[in-house]
This record gives sequence, C-alpha cells and structure tokens, in this order.
Amino acid sequence: MDTIQEITQPLTIPGAPALPGLSFRGYRDETDFEKMVAVIQGCKQVDQMERADTAQDLARNYRYAPNFDIARDLLLVEMEGDVIGYYRVVWFFEDAGDAIYTHYGFLLPQWRGKGIGRAVLAYLQAHIRRTAATHPLEQPKYFQSYADEKERDSTAFLLAAGYKAARHFYTMQRPDLENIPDLPLPPGYEIRPVLEEDLPVILTASTEAFQDHWGYSAAADPPLAQIMEDPDFDPSLWRVAWQGDQVAGMVLSYITPAENLEYQRLRGYTENICVRRPYRKQGLAHALIAASLHALRERGMQEAALHVDTENLSGALQLYESLGFQPVARHTTYRKPLEMTVWPNPRII
Repeated sequence: MDTIQEITQPLTIPGAPALPGLSFRGYRDETDFEKMVAVIQGCKQVDQMERADTAQDLARNYRYAPNFDIARDLLLVEMEGDVIGYYRVVWFFEDAGDAIYTHYGFLLPQWRGKGIGRAVLAYLQAHIRRTAATHPLEQPKYFQSYADEKERDSTAFLLAAGYKAARHFYTMQRPDLENIPDLPLPPGYEIRPVLEEDLPVILTASTEAFQDHWGYSAAADPPLAQIMEDPDFDPSLWRVAWQGDQVAGMVLSYITPAENLEYQRLRGYTENICVRRPYRKQGLAHALIAASLHALRERGMQEAALHVDTENLSGALQLYESLGFQPVARHTTYRKPLEMTVWPNPRII
C-alpha cells in the first residue's frame, strides 16, 4: 500500500515545483519534533499565531492521536536538508456518522506561493482517499482543515482549493478578573475537590455532555493518560458539580505558564464547559464558570479565555458574554466533500 513512508531517502511528490534543494520525506526520529517546532516558530509572526509549542508537546500529542501512524501520516518538507514545513493527516468518525479526514501543517512564509502547498495537498488527498476507500461506501466523507482569520495564506489556499467554511469558532477573553459574580450552585449540588479516582467518571460525563456538539467524536477525545501527562494538568483548578454520586457539569480550567511567559500575561483558560442533559437549564454553567474565574484569580491570574462554537445551540456564546467574555479572534473549520477532486481555481498557490 502506497503511503507516506518511514524513509530516510527523498520521497517523490508528483507536481512538486522544480526548486533546487527541495525534497520530501517521512518521519525519521524524535529529533524531527524540534525541527517541526522551529517551523511553527518561523510561521508565528506572519500568521499572528499565539502558540507556545515544545517538542515534548508534539511528541505526546502524536503518540496518543487516534487513527494516526507517525511513520505513515506525517510528511516533512526540506530545503537543502533543513526542514521548512510539515503536514499531518488524521481521520475520525463523528458520533453523528460523518467520516472526517483532517490534514494540516505549516510551511515557512518564504517558501509559500511557489507551488509546494498545492503539490503536497494533492499528495495528502490521494493518501486520504486510500484510507477512505476502506470505510463504508455510503458514509459521508469530508476533507477537513483549519485556519485562524489572521492566517490569510492558509485561508486563501483552502478557498482556492474548493474548501468551504463549515463552522466558525471564537477565542473569547475576559480582560480582567475583577467583579466576578458570586453565583451559588442550585440546591442539591456541590463542588468537591477532584480526586484521582474521580477522573474516569468526570471524563465519561464530559463525553456524554458533548454528544450534542457539532463535529463531536468521542473516539477523538484525549485519553486519561494523555491528559495526565500534560505538564499543565492541574485538577485542583477544575470545578465539577455533583448531585450525589452523579457528575452534573464541569469547567476544567488550566493555566499554561509557557504561553504566559512568551506573551507576558497572566491568563488562565476556562475550558471543557459542559452540563449533562438532565441537569441543564438550572444555572449550573453560570455558577461553575464564576467559581472557575475565582479559582484562577486566587492563582494570580489577571485574565481568562475560552473557545466557543459561534453556532452552539445551547446559547453558550451569550452565556459567556454575560460573564464578561468578549470575542478576540475567529477560527474556521473548512471542509470539502471527499468526492470533489478538481481545483476550481487553477492558479498556483
């Protein structure tokens, strides 16, 4: 089976531009992660990305990624032996039934606009089609990728390739942690310190609560082992509401010291905000977010942020705005039916 191979020799990419020194290869060894982080760093200024990746982060995330084989699904681009870009492919089935084949990556700005991205995309799509051919014929299938609104090159590239915006998301920020409301839990609920033995129950409740969300795939959720290996894992910041022995809702906050150091701020994240169906419409989410903001302030944070689906049917956007969060960036998920093969725009990207 023809795949992105684990090789040390150059890999032929049909249609690649004839640039002296340009070559392609698969994953070689763990030193590739440092080279990939350097590519991300080289893209951050032009693409206005806020990231603080480490080689350890990439290694951990790739190790646990579902339906991903690093020897098969990672492609590196080199110029005179130096890595100038990389691309990754992963697939999953949404709980709603669609098959999603995600590809994304980074290419240093000085090498864009030369045809590298176009050739790589065609190669990745062919790679994806071979995988998709093993899945049920009647199952709806989509290529998928992402771009922040400030990543103008990526946005233009995907639109030129026939991808359409499928969903928009906001990063929302609460610019300070002053005047946080004191919102009590409804009667019959309590917030308890999170014990290690509680973690599987909490994550199972989270999976149930997120089943209503667009694009959700329980199989793509990070496993407990991955969560616990994250250097920013700190369940003492979590605020979980219980009714007896049942988890009703939660906010799983975290702080990223490396990111705060790089961007000279004191920010915490109020994420994984969810309430299980039987416990909704009682004010639990309001109370849990307020409690989480208080916890972040007690840790010395000065602002908070979260990510939200702008079309969330539960009214999450309005909820967050009522608690002082404001949109500061928009991110878009792009999709294209897998059956489409022709680029509508013939210009070279």
